[in-house]
Amino acid sequence: MSACIRLTRCGMKNQPCFRVVVADSRRPRDGKFIEVLGTYSPTEVEKKLAVNKERLDYWVKNGAKLSLTLSQLVNS
Repeated sequence: MSACIRLTRCGMKNQPCFRVVVADSRRPRDGKFIEVLGTYSPTEVEKKLAVNKERLDYWVKNGAKLSLTLSQLVNS
């Protein structure tokens, strides 16, 4: 199993909200996941990213790869 850390969409129509999750890379975007690491709210005035850094580092050490979008959000 290759794990990836990516965003999964939740929220209502035209009001997106995303969860930062660890999932098997073969699963669909909004499918089953292993663990929720945080949230991302792009519609707020300040685009708010809240992530549990300890768990993120744990998963990255164990071979999980960040998605392109999430890596840009974490590094900014």
